[in-house]
Amino acid sequence: MDAEIISVGTELLLGQTTNTNAQYLSKELSDLGINVYFQTTVGDNESRLKKIFIKALDRSDIIIFTGGLGPTQDDITKEVVAKVLGLELIFNTDILNSMDDVFRQKGLEMSKNNEKQALIPKGAIYIENNYGTAPGIYIQKDDKTIILLPGPPKEMGPMVREFVLPKLRETFKCGIIKSKILRFAGIGESALEEAISDIIKNQSNPTIAPLAKEDGVTLRITAKAQTVERASAIIDPVVSLIKGRVGNYIYSYDNKSIQDVVGELLLKNKKTISLAESCTGGYVTHLLTNVPGISAVFDRSIISYSNTSKLEDLNVPLNVINDYGAVSENTAILMASGIRGLSKTDFGVGITGIAGPSGGSAEKPVGLVFIALSSKSGDLCERHLFSGDRETIKKRASRAVFNLIWRNISK
Repeated sequence: MDAEIISVGTELLLGQTTNTNAQYLSKELSDLGINVYFQTTVGDNESRLKKIFIKALDRSDIIIFTGGLGPTQDDITKEVVAKVLGLELIFNTDILNSMDDVFRQKGLEMSKNNEKQALIPKGAIYIENNYGTAPGIYIQKDDKTIILLPGPPKEMGPMVREFVLPKLRETFKCGIIKSKILRFAGIGESALEEAISDIIKNQSNPTIAPLAKEDGVTLRITAKAQTVERASAIIDPVVSLIKGRVGNYIYSYDNKSIQDVVGELLLKNKKTISLAESCTGGYVTHLLTNVPGISAVFDRSIISYSNTSKLEDLNVPLNVINDYGAVSENTAILMASGIRGLSKTDFGVGITGIAGPSGGSAEKPVGLVFIALSSKSGDLCERHLFSGDRETIKKRASRAVFNLIWRNISK
């Protein structure tokens, strides 16, 4: 079963409004096992909208429109759909009375142009809108299903959940699509794909898709089945195969972020932690404190941005900074051990580097970051050279901090 989404509104083409509706609908349809092969955005123009709709009817089983159901002259979706399908628009008194009640409850009088929203194609089912005045419309014509929904997400979303999805599930006896997302640290996309290339090639259901994102490499394993239980039974053996190959790099089997995993491990193992941040400027602290309950193990954070702070707050000796520089392995280790000694936590982290765009040199270029971890097992430090602008370097360095903690938290 193939579906197509047509988003109507000149404001979308001009970039004045972000089209979140198409993303939302694609995900919901995919979860039903319905393929979405086309998404189109078209302005409030009758000729262009008509052409797009005719093309959609030729190639898709289900066509879903969002937008263009309002009371103004440029709201033309319903009129174009009815004209192409050869259906008469008729007044629905239930819709008209419902809209009138909405206006009366607000102490307003419904204007004449709102009455066009009570027009629906003959034989169509109207979808109640509990958050606005424009009803949705469900049309079954020959072997095609056409659904018209209002543009505002707060109106469209509930109509999809309460009517559209149940109706599609009932009509098409849809199965389900279930995905399991594995997250990796310490391995790149190419190396991961090479390690499991034979597994990827030999699978059709489930499908396996590696993806490199800003927050690391993920592997999406997706199965189609009639039930959630059957989909899980298809996915689980493949996960076991992958775990046998690259399990040491998997930090999450359920799409959790690295900071959430680290936070949960700290809480589970009752290990306390403190941070000394320089170039990341508190971003590691921000990510860690987003973890619920982390106050039970997170003691404190010092943003030791200046050399003075490193000297006074973390007891980094002046001669170390003079001899090796503020951005050095020596300084990072002393920052980590300094904050750990000050707070008496199980772990202490020190981060120092050059986020740019200036401040770099041939010896110490922009993007150079040292990350140190201090614990009762000793002190260790990693050297990284990140690319990107200032914000990107800060984010990549922060992620590397959590990777380092994750690899050492159980030691």
